[in-house]
Formats: sequence, structure tokens, C-alpha cells
Amino acid sequence: MIAAAGLDWLVGDPRSSPHPVVWMGHWIKCLRQRLELWAGDRPTRLRLSGGLITSILVLSSVLTGWLLERLWLQSSGLWQWAAGVILVVALASALAARSLHDSVMAVIKALPAEGDEEPTLARERLSWIVGRETTQLSHKEILRAAAETASENAVDGIFAPLFWMLVGIVLWESGWIQSPGPLALAWGYKASSTLDSMLGYKHGRLKWLGTAGARLDDVITWLPCRLVMLTLPLISRSWLLWPSLVLAAEKDGTMDPSPNAGRSEAIYAHCAGVQLGGRNRYGDTWISKPVLKAGGSEACPQSVETILNLSKRLEIVWLITAAGCAFVF
Repeated sequence: MIAAAGLDWLVGDPRSSPHPVVWMGHWIKCLRQRLELWAGDRPTRLRLSGGLITSILVLSSVLTGWLLERLWLQSSGLWQWAAGVILVVALASALAARSLHDSVMAVIKALPAEGDEEPTLARERLSWIVGRETTQLSHKEILRAAAETASENAVDGIFAPLFWMLVGIVLWESGWIQSPGPLALAWGYKASSTLDSMLGYKHGRLKWLGTAGARLDDVITWLPCRLVMLTLPLISRSWLLWPSLVLAAEKDGTMDPSPNAGRSEAIYAHCAGVQLGGRNRYGDTWISKPVLKAGGSEACPQSVETILNLSKRLEIVWLITAAGCAFVF
């Protein structure tokens, strides 16, 4: 895991190499096209189709990861070293710390000084990483969107995969060596997260087709998100403020319809001291998000970098703590 996290920070997600998430997205599209032809506009069939897509993608991802784990565990000599390299690369593919950092900072670097010129390039780069409409966003709204995506996607892209890797290691250390391990569970999580990002919308047929994937993602992200809420204040502010930060983030986050996204943004908002939330446009629809850390400072390049640096520090702390526990127990 440590090697995989280091590799993720070293190379990120190279565009020239095939990425598991890209393949997951490809199969989601293929399965959706076939099953929508059968389901049509009938809600019951669409729900069944969504459940089938979710089952096929998640189980096949877990199985593929499990087979790679078997390859490493059951080989020896040079073959085991080669399988170990493959395993590290595969684990790194489940993490997105470097890609999240670089994509958010690309927006910040493309943002001209306020009032100098239209932030056209920053809007374009932001549109690659957020779902909201970006073509009319102001300088301040671009910064807020960058801060929100940095805080929301930290759980999905870094800490939830790390959590499920740790669950896999605990299963192995408990004697269940034949069970799915760190890679199988991490890829299973990424499959669920990819399903939610592609199908988890409440419009058109996706209102029924994306239900299974979205519900599964909510469930398996629930605990990692709460662990981030509990640990982020410990590496960002005085430990004396821990109860008030966690309670304030929980109060703000519970107003968001998502059981995880709002809380993830809220704990980062309170730890970084920046106000997030407000009105966003998705297509032709305006949605009002709850205000997080009301009265905090407006998002600025420095606060966006602070959020990204908090994620980097927390990832290191999680890995060191896991290594320490492995050494002691």
C-alpha cells in the first residue's frame, strides 16, 4: 500500500496507459446500451437493469483483483517479484491523490487575476472535473468550485480506496487468506464509485437505472467518510478544537441530500476555515447546496491549496498509522 501510494504520487494516472476506471466506464456504457433497449421507459425493468449492471461490474472488478492477488500469493521467486510489481501498480490505479491535486491546481494556475480578463481556460479545465455548468462562472465561483471538488473527491479518490485496502489486509491478517484482499476490495469500490459518477443522476431513465449503483456507493463510502471527519481535524487544527469541528461539520453536512458528499466538504471547510456551498447550475437546473462553515473566508487559491495539502498530510498519517498497527499486532 505504501509503495502504491508513492507510485500514485510519482506518476499519477498517465494518459498513455490503460486505466481500470476507463475500462469500467467502457463496460458500463456497453451494458447500459444493451439493457436500456430491453427496459425502455419501464421503471421496474430499469431498476432491474441497474441492479444487473451494478452486480456485473462490481463482482467482476472484485474477481479480477482477487485473481491478481492469487497470482502474487501463490507464485515464488522472480515470478512473485513480477507479480508484486503488477500488484503495486494495480493498487496505485485505485488511488487518485496525484490526479486530483494536479487537475485542481491546473484550474488555479489557469485563473487570471480577478478583473484582468475572462477566465475562459480556467472554466474549461474546471468543466473536466465537476458536473456543474461552468461557462458563466465568475472568478470567485471558480475558486469555490475548485475547493468543493478538492474536498468532496478526497474521500472518493483517496481515503475510501485506502480504507477498503486496509479492510482487505485485516481479513488476510485474521487468517482469511483466501478472501478478497486489498486490491479486490479497492477495485470493487472503484467500480461502485464509477457507477455512481456515470449513472447516479435523478433525471430521465437514470432516476431508476442508477439507483442500485448510487445506493451501493453511499453504503460503502459511509464509514470512510466518517473516519475522514474524525481524523482530519487532528492534523489541521488544535486537538482541543476537535469536538467542535466534528460537530459543526456534522451539523452542516447533514443538510446535504448526499449522506457523504456534504460531510466530506463540510469537514474540509471547517478545518480550512473557508465557506463552501451555495447555488450551482447543472444543465438548465439551479440547485441550492447548503452553506458550509458560514462566515468563513471566501475560497481563494491559498485555501484551495490548503485543502489539497490537508489531504496529502492525512493520507500520510493513515499510512503511517496502518504500518504502525501492522508492526505492533
